[in-house]
Amino acid sequence: MSSVIETRNLVKTYRKSTALDGVTLSLEPRKIYGLLGRNGAGKTTLMSILTAQGFPTSGSVAVFGANPYENESVLSRICFIRESQKYPDSFAAKHAFRSAALFFSNWDQSLADRLVDDFQLPIKRSIKKLSRGQLSAVGVIIGLASRAELTFFDEPYLGLDAVARQLFYDRLVEDYALHPRTVVLSSHLIDEVANLLEHFIVIDKGRIIMNDDAESIRGSAFTVVGSSTVVKSFLAGRDILHTDNFASLASVTALGILTPAEKREAAELGLELAPVSLQQLVIRRTLAASTGDLNAVATPSLEVSR
Repeated sequence: MSSVIETRNLVKTYRKSTALDGVTLSLEPRKIYGLLGRNGAGKTTLMSILTAQGFPTSGSVAVFGANPYENESVLSRICFIRESQKYPDSFAAKHAFRSAALFFSNWDQSLADRLVDDFQLPIKRSIKKLSRGQLSAVGVIIGLASRAELTFFDEPYLGLDAVARQLFYDRLVEDYALHPRTVVLSSHLIDEVANLLEHFIVIDKGRIIMNDDAESIRGSAFTVVGSSTVVKSFLAGRDILHTDNFASLASVTALGILTPAEKREAAELGLELAPVSLQQLVIRRTLAASTGDLNAVATPSLEVSR
């Protein structure tokens, strides 16, 4: 089997709204995927369907080659850590870990114990009395220590401070290197998780607008700053994502990779070149898609102030 997940024209509607609109994806085994997009884009809906906690209106979904709905042979190989994870009121963190150990065949108690120490988690305290960050730590620990073949993290860092988030990222990469599996990480902190991800999937208004390997996306856009007329001439024929005008100056973000000769030309023309961060690229692609033409990520022409 070449794919862990296959979806075809997946649609999910809620009365008058469409959460997923024709989503077709293929996820390979042993990769860390980023599922990115703004609030309400459809990320959680998609993950819920893939883990049989939601149902598509139409289209097909296969996980490990089978429909996940009421399929124990599939669901036992999946761990889904939701942002709004719920636990019984009587549970303390230690009870959540004991339950997870019974469900996940690859559970690693020594890793769980180490993570409890790392996050300084009070495992005997009632779940109801944990802070938002401590509750997030419970989910992160279960997600990592489960070592499930397919693990979903839906905004797992909410409530964690910067140090705790970095700890999560470090432990994820460290354990993934020793025990590769398929991980899908949903996040708003795009630049913060960028170096973890091997493949980027960006969803907006229920449609996939970016779906490519990290190496193909990194460096796929650049910004040029300089005289408006010079910038316009230099970028003639290129796909433009965004333009900012400042009197006679322009700052323009364009798609593509510049050749060494083009970089020399830019320097000779007095233009300043700068890379585009992943977060800015996702934002610009999302805003372009929101104009209504999801296939047109660039404006048809470059308009500059004179």
